[in-house]
Amino acid sequence: MEQQILQRPGKPRIFMNKVKTFLSKPHNVVLLVLGIILSVTTIAPIVSIFADTFSIHVGSIDAHLTGKTSGYTLVNWIDLFTGNLSRQNVWIPLGNTLLLAVFTCLGAIVFGGVFAYLVTRTNLKFKKYLSAIFIFPYIMPQWTLAVVWQNLFNSNAVTGGSNGILASLFGITMPGWWCKGLFPSAVVLALHYAPFAYIMIGGIFRNMDANLEEAAVILNTPKWRIFSRVTLPMIKPAILSTILLVFGSAMGSYPVPHYMNLKTLATKYVSMNVNRAGQASVLAIIMMVFGVIILMMNQVTTSSRKSYTTITGKSGQISKVNLGRVGKYAIAIVFIIFTTFTSIYPIISFAMETFLPNPGDYSFLTTGNLNNLTLKWWITSENLTENGMYGQLGILFNSTIWNAFKGTLIVSLCCALLSGTIGTLVGYSVSKHRRSKAAGYVNAIAFLPYLIPSLAVGVSFFIFGSALGIYNTYLLIILAGTVKYIPFASRSSLNSMLQLSGEIEEAAIIQDIPWFKRMFKIIIPIQKSSIISGYLLPFMTCLRELTLFMLLCSQNKIVTTLLDYFDEMGLYAFSSGINLILIVFIIICNALINKVTGASLDKGIGGN
Repeated sequence: MEQQILQRPGKPRIFMNKVKTFLSKPHNVVLLVLGIILSVTTIAPIVSIFADTFSIHVGSIDAHLTGKTSGYTLVNWIDLFTGNLSRQNVWIPLGNTLLLAVFTCLGAIVFGGVFAYLVTRTNLKFKKYLSAIFIFPYIMPQWTLAVVWQNLFNSNAVTGGSNGILASLFGITMPGWWCKGLFPSAVVLALHYAPFAYIMIGGIFRNMDANLEEAAVILNTPKWRIFSRVTLPMIKPAILSTILLVFGSAMGSYPVPHYMNLKTLATKYVSMNVNRAGQASVLAIIMMVFGVIILMMNQVTTSSRKSYTTITGKSGQISKVNLGRVGKYAIAIVFIIFTTFTSIYPIISFAMETFLPNPGDYSFLTTGNLNNLTLKWWITSENLTENGMYGQLGILFNSTIWNAFKGTLIVSLCCALLSGTIGTLVGYSVSKHRRSKAAGYVNAIAFLPYLIPSLAVGVSFFIFGSALGIYNTYLLIILAGTVKYIPFASRSSLNSMLQLSGEIEEAAIIQDIPWFKRMFKIIIPIQKSSIISGYLLPFMTCLRELTLFMLLCSQNKIVTTLLDYFDEMGLYAFSSGINLILIVFIIICNALINKVTGASLDKGIGGN
């Protein structure tokens, strides 16, 4: 009798079978490819900037201290932290940066949170208008309110230069701490990010279960105790998320501290980048370290959230707080006046600047003489010797401005398409694996660039792109923008994909429908609104981005860097005109998007 001996397959064959099985599923292939791409595009620039801190730069302070023109050294780290200028170069900017981030978080949460409570839990009047106008500062470029602050409060006696509106009209001279430094920087950034807090906290206020508060009311619990012991714990996750995200964004802010004359890590990097390039890279590493700490805190807080349940009966909507017959109108009017200054006045202010013979000089308001107003900043097409034009054509005929605007549109569209597509695929592939380590890694590496300050990301791509020879190209700008904005799309996509039942795709697989057809005919149509948001958010953000791109290209490449150039040259009418064009274009785009797709930042909170 002949016996057949069955041999077990060897380990290499078992491994290859596992690999083949793994790769037979499209979402596994997507996860693997994205893991490699995101690792290279995120980690490689970080490694480049870390290596730059040890490099010797010709003509820089490290070359002077070491007496070498190439090689590696620790002198950048040692001199930055222990040298004679360490207090000015690192400790004061670091302290100011942390204080700015903390005060920005407090201001944004208090202002945005109070507004969210009034809109969702009270009988406040004019909610639809207030909700729509409140988000304008977040849509506008970050430096908008900083410029408006200068135009309102600057004076020749305190800040030098022309008098602002208060000094010109009323002779009011604000103190130095009000006009420049930490206080105005924190106020401006808090106003900019307050809509972000409103969106996050307001969403929970509107959708939170009323059972807990009803149970407390039944037990005759005082309203203040209900708010502090029931309501606040319910919105704690939104508050923590707002703190983590706003803190990182405020740390990397460059335009606002730059306009408000505050020394931070971001502004110090720009001033040190020529003579102390290696030490400037150390500052960027410090900002990155805080980004990693924020990511770790985010992981801890999201993994340890508590849930709250009750044993009461049927849930109902708790009655809204009554502000009184007068109060509901009075508070609404206060907010209408305030939001007019933060949302509508900036547009009027920038428009006004472009008609002044000497931008920033509002002396005509005291005399009432409107004959001095001019259109030269807009319509000068030939006479380049016109007073104050410095060889520039008017805005309407200035090819430099419109070429830069065209470049901004190219970058924004490409960044939106790439980051939106990659983010959608990240959300899809991660949702299929949920608890696996590979999915956790891809999800974290995709979200990391959002938590790293924009300037630090820009610095890393500046060094990375210079090494590859792609500096001052659209390719480098688009690459940096795509990596930075992937988190917008990935989080939007992941949240929607997790709500999608697996049986839907499984039914299509049983019928042998290819993966591409499943994506375009089933999954994408179902989650259309969330996926569209993943494309729109990068587009809208990229239009007004300066901090991320300012080191990656020449100043006439895109419109935001060109605006910064005109400010440096003292051509404030041109920078105001560009600001006006940007704001109006963004608002029009936002309105069209809302009309066509129905998507709105404030929709579902109280704005509809």
